Amino acid sequence: MNKLTTLEGKAWVCGDYTDCYKILPPQYWSGGDKAGSLDKAELSRHVMEDLDPLFAQKAADGEFQFIVSGKNFGGGGKSIEHPIIAIKGINIKAVIADSISRYFYRNAINNGLIVIVADGISQSVQTGNALKIDIDQGEILNITTGATMPVPPLVGIVKEIIQAGGYLNFTKAKMKKN
Repeated sequence: MNKLTTLEGKAWVCGDYTDCYKILPPQYWSGGDKAGSLDKAELSRHVMEDLDPLFAQKAADGEFQFIVSGKNFGGGGKSIEHPIIAIKGINIKAVIADSISRYFYRNAINNGLIVIVADGISQSVQTGNALKIDIDQGEILNITTGATMPVPPLVGIVKEIIQAGGYLNFTKAKMKKN
């Protein structure tokens, strides 16, 4: 398992109610020519394209490592994995939001994507701000402004699932031990 303690990078900020349809437009959920596909490379090209047509390429090129959002990120009542696979495909290290849809939150963890609820984060971070997240201590440092924000640390089985790269890998590793 990879040791997970701190994450650093730059933030891209979107607003409240960035639902699954905004994260990945639904026409790509079927996989286009690859019906039902979870092809990370294909899906990742379309992340947030309705909000910023250049976002996916900028993130894939390393300009952004975090998505910061307001209320109800990933909402819309969908338990579909496609938006999460797409976000992972552009190497986003974590999604940090004032609040996160419970379906999205659980699917993100199951697929090895770090999601952090940090009430007020959308008001204290701007696109391009450099962030450092201490996963173990539960703190976000906005390197650009010097402000810090406490957040729940990533602990227990959630951390183990993330470190394994998702629930499937976590389960396989547990089964190998037995």
